[in-house]
Amino acid sequence: MTTATYTPRLADKYKGEVVPALMKKFGYKSVMQAPRLEKICLNRGVNGAVADKKLVDVAVDELSTITGQKAVATFSKKDISNFKLRKNMPIGARVTLRGVKMYEFIDRLISVSLPRVRDFKGINDKAFDGRGNYTLGVTEQIIFPEIDIDKVNKITGMDITFVTTASTNEEAYELLRELGMPFKNVKKDNQ
Repeated sequence: MTTATYTPRLADKYKGEVVPALMKKFGYKSVMQAPRLEKICLNRGVNGAVADKKLVDVAVDELSTITGQKAVATFSKKDISNFKLRKNMPIGARVTLRGVKMYEFIDRLISVSLPRVRDFKGINDKAFDGRGNYTLGVTEQIIFPEIDIDKVNKITGMDITFVTTASTNEEAYELLRELGMPFKNVKKDNQ
């Protein structure tokens, strides 16, 4: 008896289309040289968490709903008296996605959530960090269809970081572009 294992649509696209395109463009000798998506980290700071601890629980629940994986609260590292902040107070939420859940999340982000952004013209292609990672800032959590707008009491944003094995910004840009990320200024080849 053989068991059929599930592979996400974007994982198949990566193996079938993206790797050959990257090998051709950058002249890699082996498929293992081609950059790949390692993980996606979602991070969310909660404004007003010092005064109301329930806001962090709401943020954790929303991130868990969006990603399909349990999010964890983040805690402050030091005391800051101006913000009435003490060490180890909950101030945000985060979740790290890998494997199947990572590919499912990026697929939903590209095909469903980003087109729901108001006046969407594409994402900025300048947010690479120089080591092949890309960070995307989302201003409203209600662009995700998993969030019920009627139950949201405060609209907040989050940072989504795509960690790749690429060593340069150009390789990471090509990887994400081939996966379907809608960049504003799509660079044409040989220009």
